[in-house]
Amino acid sequence: MAGGGTGSAGGASATHRPVGSVVGIAMRAFPRRQLAPAIFACSIFGSSAIAAETAPIPDLSGIWARNSFDFEPLPSSPLPVTNVRRLPNGTIDQRVSVGDYNNSILKPQAAQNVRRRGEISLAGTTFPDPSNQCTPYPPPFSMSITLQFEILQKKDEVVILSLQDQGVRRVRLNQSHPAQVTPSWYGDSIGHYEGDTLVVDTVGFRIGPLSMIDRYGTPYSDSMHLTERFRLIASSAAREAMARHEKEYGRVGGPPGAMTLDSASDKGLQVVFTVDDPKVFTTPWSAAVTYLHSTTKWSEYICAENVHDHFSGTIVAIPMAEITRSSPTSSLSCLASIFNYPPIVALGYTLANDLRLRQVSAGKFW
Repeated sequence: MAGGGTGSAGGASATHRPVGSVVGIAMRAFPRRQLAPAIFACSIFGSSAIAAETAPIPDLSGIWARNSFDFEPLPSSPLPVTNVRRLPNGTIDQRVSVGDYNNSILKPQAAQNVRRRGEISLAGTTFPDPSNQCTPYPPPFSMSITLQFEILQKKDEVVILSLQDQGVRRVRLNQSHPAQVTPSWYGDSIGHYEGDTLVVDTVGFRIGPLSMIDRYGTPYSDSMHLTERFRLIASSAAREAMARHEKEYGRVGGPPGAMTLDSASDKGLQVVFTVDDPKVFTTPWSAAVTYLHSTTKWSEYICAENVHDHFSGTIVAIPMAEITRSSPTSSLSCLASIFNYPPIVALGYTLANDLRLRQVSAGKFW
């Protein structure tokens, strides 16, 4: 039956309505004055979703650098902790690290930590941090001090290589955090692209005596949640942001700069990050860091634990190994009983290893 609603070859089935029927239902479901805005909204959001799915991945790869320390404040966020010591020209005094422990974002214990480290610095001593103790740089501490790094973009991950101590951070793409995150210095980082922006979400940070967010010893807890947004900007905008930051925070390496920035590059990189850690901070806060492509040769920069304090020029106390002479009789009986060695084999092993290294656990240092 032509035009019928059931069964005939010329009719529509219950699951496949003619286009006219669908439009008719829509016309009856929406008053005419509401239908046009609804169709417009659907077209806009539908186009946006399609565009997001088909947008090209931004090329963030390459070596990036800057010539200043610390974070760039954002007008829309509370200020990060900054150095309260200034030079006569108004720039921050990089010779000492005295954080503003009165910053309202700090909870009392965090403020006390910053104050204590500032007092150490004022006394002429460099307090331990991940940089001078040769430990991994957790983000965002890495952004406060790293002058050069490289981004490698792969299909399933983004790798961030740090010049200082050749640090390697991996960001898994389009995945979820595991139900039980194993704490690590870099945390568990996952990422995805939102149009022209790489969004990185990190949790599961390891906690230790050197756990800090910046060069002023601002701590973080195991609850820290870090969100980073990596985006390309015009090189002119990047240079303006960097010059503005250097005017207040100083320039590392003097007028030439510690790193050579590519004058021919037409793009800069801006990283805007947000820290949410209710155990340490009274509120989430955000800041930015801006970079340009670098032409400085990638160096093999290795930081190895040793007894020499570079800043003070002194020898510091660390545990040492001590050579001791063990008892052949006790070693023989131990090997024979534990490993079930024949006595003659145990005797040969013991005599050959009579001198052994023992870690001194208390009170003996260089």
